[in-house]
Amino acid sequence: MSTHPIEFDLVRLEHTAVTVVLPCLNEATSVGACVEEALAAIEAAGYHGEVVVVDNNSTDDSAAAAVAAGATVVREPVQGYGAALRAGFAAARGDIIVMADCDGTYPLSRLSELVDPVALHQADLVIGARLDGATSASMPFLHRYLGTPTLTALVRLAGAQTGLTDSQSGFRAFRRGDLDRLALNSTGMELASEMLIRAGQCDLLIEEVALGYGQRAGESKLRTWSDGMRHLRLIMRMGPHVALWYPGLALLTVSVLLLLASVFFPDGLAIGEVLWQPVFAASILAVVGVCAATAGGLLGAFGPDASPRVRQKFAWVRDHRTPRRLNRGALGAITLGIAVDTALFVRWAEHQESLGAQLQIATVAQVAVVVGTIVLMVGVLLGLFNRRAVAR
Repeated sequence: MSTHPIEFDLVRLEHTAVTVVLPCLNEATSVGACVEEALAAIEAAGYHGEVVVVDNNSTDDSAAAAVAAGATVVREPVQGYGAALRAGFAAARGDIIVMADCDGTYPLSRLSELVDPVALHQADLVIGARLDGATSASMPFLHRYLGTPTLTALVRLAGAQTGLTDSQSGFRAFRRGDLDRLALNSTGMELASEMLIRAGQCDLLIEEVALGYGQRAGESKLRTWSDGMRHLRLIMRMGPHVALWYPGLALLTVSVLLLLASVFFPDGLAIGEVLWQPVFAASILAVVGVCAATAGGLLGAFGPDASPRVRQKFAWVRDHRTPRRLNRGALGAITLGIAVDTALFVRWAEHQESLGAQLQIATVAQVAVVVGTIVLMVGVLLGLFNRRAVAR
């Protein structure tokens, strides 16, 4: 298939070719129709280009069907959506790349609505948003109303973007020349999130076009929980301030409020006919919160996937004074907690009186000891990391 660009009219930019990349795993029943639809859409829009189908270890006749329909087929032995797409991007010869699926879910006939803004330099990356046009037949309820909105919110914050509504749509157009800046390395479904976070970190202009989402032909390759966890792990690495640091601080704040409530209301908080003792939940939240915030700070400062912007946000972690400050605060919390617990025990041993609010105060003291110990260990390790960084 020829990919030499043609001359465009005044509306379109000259010398623009389009490559549509379709990852494929056992899609023999639909890949041919998708290739034909994409080629027809490229021609109808006045562009010139190609369709690259990436055979990701299919065991059916997907590759033969794609070739028969007019596609170029490349093979990617590394299993995974991200690996297949990256192989397709590497093989693409067009100035603009469109990524989609070959299961019939994306309206490839409307390809120009993604490509035109990129060709006219009105956007750097255009996404075909699905949610407004999705149905119960095309997208499961939890994916539509919980999974996708949650991941989109995290991706939007991690990439410092506004207006993004569907981070998981795989129908996108972007310039091939931006691939080096994006430096994509995911092999699974999480590539969808990685691309948008890196695009935001590179200050690329992202736009959305509502294009809908059809019912797929064949079996879905999406594994809800394992793929969801891959997305979350990626967001933790690339946006630790969003996934760990801020949530950790929020949990610590809630913990402090609950500990105070438990001290002032030792009999518990009335919830209907039930008296709730928040001190136990507060203890758990304190430990989880300090661990999450600590992980977020360390990943933000030293993580290999953190952007320069995120590293700058956590520059204070790399300051040589930070370990000393953490150690002092931690030792103070440990000392105070032990002192309070000792005083309460001595008082109880001498008077054998009802504990009352003393049990809650003792729990607060124990939380101070536990949290202080965690922070102390972090301070010691951080001191070692910082010294090694200076030595290098």
